[in-house]
Amino acid sequence: MAGGDWETVIGLEVHVELATVTKLFSAAPSRFGDEPNTNVTPVCLGLPGSLPVLNRRAVELAMSVGLALNCEIRPSIFHRKNYFYPDMPKDYQVSQYDQPICADGWLDVPGEARVGIERAHLEEDAGKTTHIGGADGRIHGAVGALVDYNRAGTPLLEIVSRPDIRSAAQASAYVEELRAILLVLAASDARLEEGSMRVDANISVRPVGTEELRTRCEVKNLNSLRSLRNAIDFEVRRHIGLYEAGDAPVQETRHWAQDGRTHSLRSKEEADDYRYFPEPDLVPLVPDDVWIERVRACLPELPAAQRSRLDALGADPGDAHVVVGRGLASLVLGAVELGADAGRTVIHAVQNLALDGAERLAPQQLASLVAMESSGQLTATQAKTVLAQMCSRAGSPAADPATIASELGFEAMESGELEALVDQAIAENPQAWQKYCSGEAKVAGVFVGAVMKATRGQADGKAVNQILAQRRNA
Repeated sequence: MAGGDWETVIGLEVHVELATVTKLFSAAPSRFGDEPNTNVTPVCLGLPGSLPVLNRRAVELAMSVGLALNCEIRPSIFHRKNYFYPDMPKDYQVSQYDQPICADGWLDVPGEARVGIERAHLEEDAGKTTHIGGADGRIHGAVGALVDYNRAGTPLLEIVSRPDIRSAAQASAYVEELRAILLVLAASDARLEEGSMRVDANISVRPVGTEELRTRCEVKNLNSLRSLRNAIDFEVRRHIGLYEAGDAPVQETRHWAQDGRTHSLRSKEEADDYRYFPEPDLVPLVPDDVWIERVRACLPELPAAQRSRLDALGADPGDAHVVVGRGLASLVLGAVELGADAGRTVIHAVQNLALDGAERLAPQQLASLVAMESSGQLTATQAKTVLAQMCSRAGSPAADPATIASELGFEAMESGELEALVDQAIAENPQAWQKYCSGEAKVAGVFVGAVMKATRGQADGKAVNQILAQRRNA
């Protein structure tokens, strides 16, 4: 609801870079962060005589996303979508138009509602233009522009929702759930901040109780959930203000700027403006039933089912949401199946695994770390340090927690040594000890801190608290 007598109507277009080794129609590497204009071929640049060859892996990833979104997998064809920007070296984009590979599905948003999926179609990405000298990186006021064609030809899946979303919060929840699905499928790294997942929001308002679809505006390339929510809220207020002043919005494309406002970019194009026609160098794409079922059989457990299993382990719903959203549910559930303590494993995933490389850890490695901590071989602080090293070495045998703990010199302290240090801390803090003995439990932090300082963080805080309780009750 937009508030008052108005209802918000939102449809989202989510562009996802698929996690393939090469581009959609050429053998050029599909990598982020390389030197500009190094990952290009004649096909990427549209040079005369170059011919596209469809990437089979990109098709299978598109099918897996479609199946996870309850879509039908249909015969499809590619078209040329004509428009003229410097980041399109061919002056057209190869995309699917009226016959997409995935259509007519839905996504259930946790705690919200079912959102229809109109289509999900394959297309190639454009290059990247960087404007020099303009405000907010835009073309207006710029004195020049640089073009990097490394991204040109990267496989994209554009996932188009139906206009079923009714608030900025619901839009954010939809994108979060979609991102979780992409991560579970390993279809994309879905990094909004790097542009491998980009959101366009089509926004309009209408009187409450009506079913009409009024003039919409599209806000392009939103690269964070916060920007998505703020841009929607701003546009809703702007549309309502125009209607209540006796005016109306015009259909256009807008940009969300750092000043907290949307700004007009251009009039919104329609299909006729792109002059679509079938791509003559590509044959129709017709996946047969055997291929579709083979892809379906390889689908992993999806986020909704993962959250249910985490709930069954006693995980807090908020923690389960974080674990699934980071794409770490398979890691956590696998470690628990290998015997790791569920509570401790979830805590590590929530508090200590917001790190690059975490998604490449093996369940056995995490289970071994939790076992070392549970048995007292590692303190909580040491386990956190070892885990950070494991993430930096993820994907290699060197990520073994026992090896890392040995390299760092982490060894369990003898109980007698630890008791002596606790007694020393008590002797050096007599007033704090009197308060602790009189029932002020929080004062225990004084003694734990002193022991940690003396052992350079190697003492087990839980063991220190146990010794303190023993001394108080003696």
